[in-house]
Amino acid sequence: MELIPLGVMTAQLRKPYKLAKTPAGDRLIYEVESGTFAGDRLSAVMHGSSSADWLTVGPDGTATLDVRSVLRTNDDAYVYLHYSGRVDVSNGFGAPLYAAPLFETGDDRYRWLNRVQAVAKGVLDGLTLTYEVCEVR
Repeated sequence: MELIPLGVMTAQLRKPYKLAKTPAGDRLIYEVESGTFAGDRLSAVMHGSSSADWLTVGPDGTATLDVRSVLRTNDDAYVYLHYSGRVDVSNGFGAPLYAAPLFETGDDRYRWLNRVQAVAKGVLDGLTLTYEVCEVR
């Protein structure tokens, strides 16, 4: 297995909405204020107000990510980004986040992204989230 750097994704998050003790666990919904994806093959900004993480925290402190976003590339292509992942918040937030991003687009210039399985490792610093994203080959 080989990891090929794809870029750095950074998001400025809004303070989360908290829905405590739902049947699935505690839910924290983080809307994205702004964000970028910076890489040699993909450079984009998070577009519109559809970007958010519907995070669920189970009773053992395992948090499950559920993130969806629309990216607009620097040459005006649209790319849908979705990822799930995990983070251990049993000792509070601050542990690394691990995710498996997938991309979808109909734009011929970026159709190669449809075949990419990516992995990401991130850190949350206050309301700034930064991921290193790699393509798996």
